[in-house]
Amino acid sequence: MKKLILTAFIPLLFISCGDNFTDLGPLTERNVNNFYKNQTDFELAIRGSLDGLQRREVFGVNIILFMEMRADNGANGGGATGLAQSLEQLDIFDELPDGEEIAATYDAVYNVIASTNNIIARIDNADFNEESVRSQIKGEALFIRALLYYHMAVIFGNVPLQLDEVTTPDIVVNQVTASDIYAQAITDLTEAESLLSEDGRITKWAAAALAGRVHLANGNPSAAEAPLRRVIASNQYSLVSDYANLWGSDNEGNSESIFEIEFVGGNIGEGSAYTDLYTPLGVGGNVGGGGAPQDVTDEVLTMYEAGDERFDATIDTSDSEIDPWVRKFISSPTVAFDGDNNWMEIRYAEVLLNLAEVLGEGLEAYDLINEVRNRAGLGDISALTPGTFEEKLLHERRVEFAFENKRWADLKRFGTAKEVMAAHLGIPESQVTLLFPIPQGAIDVSPDEMTQNPEHQ
Repeated sequence: MKKLILTAFIPLLFISCGDNFTDLGPLTERNVNNFYKNQTDFELAIRGSLDGLQRREVFGVNIILFMEMRADNGANGGGATGLAQSLEQLDIFDELPDGEEIAATYDAVYNVIASTNNIIARIDNADFNEESVRSQIKGEALFIRALLYYHMAVIFGNVPLQLDEVTTPDIVVNQVTASDIYAQAITDLTEAESLLSEDGRITKWAAAALAGRVHLANGNPSAAEAPLRRVIASNQYSLVSDYANLWGSDNEGNSESIFEIEFVGGNIGEGSAYTDLYTPLGVGGNVGGGGAPQDVTDEVLTMYEAGDERFDATIDTSDSEIDPWVRKFISSPTVAFDGDNNWMEIRYAEVLLNLAEVLGEGLEAYDLINEVRNRAGLGDISALTPGTFEEKLLHERRVEFAFENKRWADLKRFGTAKEVMAAHLGIPESQVTLLFPIPQGAIDVSPDEMTQNPEHQ
């Protein structure tokens, strides 16, 4: 059997010094056989896995490109030539299997997965002073692995499933279907929920909320109901009263936040890029700050109902000389890509609307939707409101989660991606591809075990 030589699977650890982290020496210099021995080692290791989520190639920038710019809310604002050419290709469904962003994200995600695999493989036999800490760290590792595999399934579809610790760069490839990836994510999240605490850095409710999302992505809504109801029944979360108060470093960890990826400014290498990507408030005073600028599409400006308070909290149109820009990511970085904004990956409004999706047309589902609408200053909708239930829910999700990396997954799940994006871009539906190409490098080194997505063959 052919082997895949893939540096993405070589165990690497990344060091974080975010809000709750201390400045640590480079673990990559340690002998791995003398590491993973005790509680301190694993506390360092899980910080490395969390720090991996911050990377530019992961949630720092690229997943924005793949989950939001790909859809019809945001667009590449950097032009179509030079360094921006590959971004334009991603935006208009003309990307290439050897595209830089595609390969970089694929490799970076598997790097972080490798770090969680190391933790999961070794933690049960390590010396711990506190068993609750062992459970929490293992649960966090399982959650991170599931979160990343979910995104890989949405973005790439059929990808390798790697669950074991890797001690050599030569590994056997196990490319599986997206459905298999989702199923493994559910397995990880089920165990994670049993291990995580109710009030830790990653909670058991975060695992349950993510499980609901994954079940929906896998076309299994009936299985999503129980974990979503557990989150609601926990009484740990509620919608913030003012939608505008969801955003900014002063509002981190609010009552609606279920899981955030932490960033901290201050020119210490731990800041976020969102202010630069989406606002003219970053260093240089223009959206993008020289890297992956994200424009607001014309459709976004007309999709909000009159009186929807989410519009002013989401979009700034106050200066006619500046194109509309996204207010959710305002901060004051002093150097490029050094905002103090966290990334709010899971929040309570998603749980409510996910449960409405599970239930389908009916009084309880509309009650859940209307809870979100009422917070935005809007009146109730019902079965008598024009449009199908799915159309109304998809619209509500669009305005609620604009620029939060939910739109591409929603369009795919609701079966409208080809229709919507073809109309948005003025291209044939046949040109709209639902999956990104598997990086050509991954296929070239293991052609007998890896196959390209049919849309890109």
